Amino acid sequence: MKTELYPLKFQPILKNKIWGGQKLKSLLNKTSTLPNVGESWEISDVEGDTSVVLNGVLKGQTLKMLLDHYKSDLLGDRNYKTFGNKFPLLIKFIDAKEDLSIQLHPNDELAAKRHNSFGKTEMWYVMQADDDANLIVGFNQEMTAEKYLKHLDDKTLTEILNFDKVKQGDTYFIEVGRVHAIGAGVMLAEIQQTSDITYRVYDWDRVDDQGNERELHNDLAIDAFDFEMEDNFRVSYERKKNQSNEMVSCNYFTTSMLHVTETILKQNTKDSFFIYMCVEGEVVIETEHGSELLKAGETILLPAVIKTYKITATNAKLLEVYV
Repeated sequence: MKTELYPLKFQPILKNKIWGGQKLKSLLNKTSTLPNVGESWEISDVEGDTSVVLNGVLKGQTLKMLLDHYKSDLLGDRNYKTFGNKFPLLIKFIDAKEDLSIQLHPNDELAAKRHNSFGKTEMWYVMQADDDANLIVGFNQEMTAEKYLKHLDDKTLTEILNFDKVKQGDTYFIEVGRVHAIGAGVMLAEIQQTSDITYRVYDWDRVDDQGNERELHNDLAIDAFDFEMEDNFRVSYERKKNQSNEMVSCNYFTTSMLHVTETILKQNTKDSFFIYMCVEGEVVIETEHGSELLKAGETILLPAVIKTYKITATNAKLLEVYV
């Protein structure tokens, strides 16, 4: 007999990064002895980094085990037909104490051919930014492969990159083929396809504790660029309270902002699971199986089989995600 599905929390998978800091511990209350926590993988089905249930009677089971057992009850009928026993999204919080490498990601076709992986379309929601912190997204001028390679060879790549100063609430849609980097002083929530494929093209000439430079992937990256992309990466969205304000909708996920100041009754009519990332305040999510408290920096997965639930808060902000 199957245990009935309920809202699922998972044990965060924390990643030490050369550019990581302390905000995930100090601001989001992540527990870790790692010196430079750069990422908290909240929900992951990446090979070798599978999330483990933290709450309720299914505690200790992996996301893979849930997919094998519950199938469309977890994902939704349409998603299960598309993805099978593979969870389609990777959900993270990221803290950049230092600049990340200049990078980009391959599309589905290239990622499948080279890495047997999904591509890596993603979005960012800025949760906190130090004064003058920025993101690098795209180029500051029209670009060709020839011009790009000349700047890469001349070590003048930063001269052609677009730097955007950012603040809390700013949102960016990062399509495959677009150059980008998270700048020092930015903490953000990231929603992406399930993929860990990154092509680094420049890493600020820094070295690790052993004096080694990080690997670059310029031979692979040049074929992954889309030099004709429009500068449509900045996301504008409505900020109406107690309703879902759509931010990004693409083939891989739809994300909305939900600013909760009372009790909201939600109906799942999407034939999909829902993920809620709490980016500010705290909320209580109630279903017929009980309730869960969700604090800032926490994430919860509502299986597709849950059709009705309530969200209650006095002042909280959630990223609401489905496929």
